[in-house]
Amino acid sequence: MPLVTSQSSKSGSKSKLRHGDKKQSVGFWESQRLAKQKAYEKKAKKYKLKLEDLTVFTQQLASMLEAGLPLVSALEALQEQTEDPVFQIIIREVRNDVSQGNSFSSACAQFPRAFNNLFISMVEAGEASGSLSEILGKVATYFESSTALTKKVKSALTYPIAVIALALILVNVLLIFVIPVFADMFSDFGKELPKPTQFLIDLSDWMKANTHWLLLGGFILFKVWGQFTKTPKGRRFRDKLVMSAPVFGNLIKKITLSRFCRTYATLLRSGVPILRSLEIVSTSSGKTQIEDACRDISKSISEGGQVSETLKTMPFFPPMMKHMAKAGEQTGNVDGMMNKIADFYDTESEAVIASLTSLIEPMLIVFLGVVVGGIVMAMFLPIFNMAGVAGS
Repeated sequence: MPLVTSQSSKSGSKSKLRHGDKKQSVGFWESQRLAKQKAYEKKAKKYKLKLEDLTVFTQQLASMLEAGLPLVSALEALQEQTEDPVFQIIIREVRNDVSQGNSFSSACAQFPRAFNNLFISMVEAGEASGSLSEILGKVATYFESSTALTKKVKSALTYPIAVIALALILVNVLLIFVIPVFADMFSDFGKELPKPTQFLIDLSDWMKANTHWLLLGGFILFKVWGQFTKTPKGRRFRDKLVMSAPVFGNLIKKITLSRFCRTYATLLRSGVPILRSLEIVSTSSGKTQIEDACRDISKSISEGGQVSETLKTMPFFPPMMKHMAKAGEQTGNVDGMMNKIADFYDTESEAVIASLTSLIEPMLIVFLGVVVGGIVMAMFLPIFNMAGVAGS
């Protein structure tokens, strides 16, 4: 009988230990979850939401509101189906603010890096006019067109950038690691090397001796350029340099003009005041040329002038855009005319992107052939000369 008691007490103590281990395990994972939650909440205020994610959010919210779902319920549904944990917290905080009686625009304004000025101003206009779902639909369409154009530009630039980067890496590998092997072999020839070969060997020796200085200089130059472009003069110099670049400068200018016209038209059509519209266009453009134009246009309008009058004095804007803006003011259809200008420049940008895509591939093939083939030929010239001497 005492034996049974001792065995039961042992099994009971083991079950208690297992139960205690489970509680400790649950407590550990719960503390981990809470720590992650706090980290996400801390990150939410400074979280920069991608335009693609904001576009999806705006489209879904507009569809739910148009279907008659209350704003709080729509935000709750979007919070549950969003996979981004930080964005989930942002939507939760916005929903809580709206539930407490605050406006949707003021709730979104608490997260300026997640919801840009354009979105907040359009929401504010939608709340004032009582047509929030319609305004959100327009915002979603605008974001969608901007995202599509950005993706086309990125896809057109990704291939050449990747090929050029690969070529630079390959050339550096050849110069630093491969050519020294040939140099050691050629040193036993006892004859003067051809000039292309000697040039490559000298370049290889110089790069091997100064690789650390090149890397340090490149890092310092990158940092200095980054700090310089954060200053007003630096930004102005960078934008001027980008706009004057061959081929790509023309493309970037067309895209900039398209976004200027589309944003301005969308804001005006949604009922945002003209001065506020120009302020939003200026901050969302990211280009000093547009910022200067918006500042001058705002000053002209405050003094009783018109947009077309100010555009005439600015060489950055093409004549066609100036004439169409004037025609829109004369017919009372400024937003419609601006949208047509934006459509025109979108079509022009797509044509430039298509032509670049078709031309860049053969140009890069020629570039790689000339660079890599030139290095290979220069290194084999001494061998060819020796074969010629031996044959004679």
